[in-house]
Amino acid sequence: MAPALVEVPIQEAVNYAKSGTGQYKEAFQSGPKTFQADAELEGTEKQPPAKYPNYLPTWNDKKYPPLEPFEHYEHGKDADASFPNLLKGAEVVDLTANVGAEVHGVQLSKLTDAGKDELALFVAQKKVVAFRDQDFADLPISDALKIGEYFGRHHIHPTSGGPEGHPEVHLVHRGADDTTSRDFFEERTNSVTWHSDITYERQPPGTTFLYLLDGPAAGGDTLFANQALAYRRLSPEFQKRLHGLKAVHSGIEQAENSRSRGGIVRREPVTHIHPIVRTHPATGEKALFVNPQFTRRIIGYKKEESDYLLNFLYDHIAKGQDFQARVKWAPGTVVVWDNRVTAHSALLDWDDGARRHLARITPQAEAPYETPFETSFEY
Repeated sequence: MAPALVEVPIQEAVNYAKSGTGQYKEAFQSGPKTFQADAELEGTEKQPPAKYPNYLPTWNDKKYPPLEPFEHYEHGKDADASFPNLLKGAEVVDLTANVGAEVHGVQLSKLTDAGKDELALFVAQKKVVAFRDQDFADLPISDALKIGEYFGRHHIHPTSGGPEGHPEVHLVHRGADDTTSRDFFEERTNSVTWHSDITYERQPPGTTFLYLLDGPAAGGDTLFANQALAYRRLSPEFQKRLHGLKAVHSGIEQAENSRSRGGIVRREPVTHIHPIVRTHPATGEKALFVNPQFTRRIIGYKKEESDYLLNFLYDHIAKGQDFQARVKWAPGTVVVWDNRVTAHSALLDWDDGARRHLARITPQAEAPYETPFETSFEY
């Protein structure tokens, strides 16, 4: 059974938005042309109002300074690997043999610190976990953020809209009656875009939370790939060749794309150099750390050489359906993944104008590093 709604904060948000007072509705109206505030707050002929108006995206011109390095503490290293605080009384079903799990009977908002430590390790091992029947979306946004901050410093996305007063929340939003996917497929044959989030930062995310607010009855699933197993599938000689290589990850293109659409850029874009193979601090696993959305070139290689090797790795990840999982969204679902050892892609496979609205809490982790090469081979 889905959790009961906490009515007070949501109703307050509805009243505030519809009142026309303050800056709430004005903040909605200041967004990109594709965002229709009235349709989200009041519904349309075909679609109801947004279930969580307090999570609707807002935009402002506030600029943020460059991110400063910080010392990340990996709580997964403190976890009891038998998971007594996380999984006691829970039902756990593997999504596939190689990646992912679905869990019932756990309420993430009620976890003790010991349970959160175990969550970090469990997710690092499973790579992605769908927790069902959660109350995350019904909590005050500040309470949801308190849960996330245990796992690292909150990242404020440079180009996305956020809920009013909470720029730390990254929103994935396609509004009511939006059928632009039909236009999208006039130039694309598919919508798969494998990536790990914001890898252009010096310290990309680790344990990451994404929870459903509103979604189509069918469609809008998310694909996940196990980047650690993708690495282990390579031959020992190829693994050895990758070790020591570093690649440039860039946020410049994302910022330029936002500006070209009339969107915001809260922080000037950056590039950073990361190892192609990184090590997870809690499990010791090595994983591929490249993605076509943000990785640009291999340091020390000529363009053709870099493109050849990176394209091979992208193709290897994209075709590895035996180390991929598909997560289906449902009300009350919170998906937690480890961004250090996974890649993911949304699917744009519905065009009937149903709203898709999710919120992401994105704690940053350590700067990627690699440990010495050790032979590892899986057929």
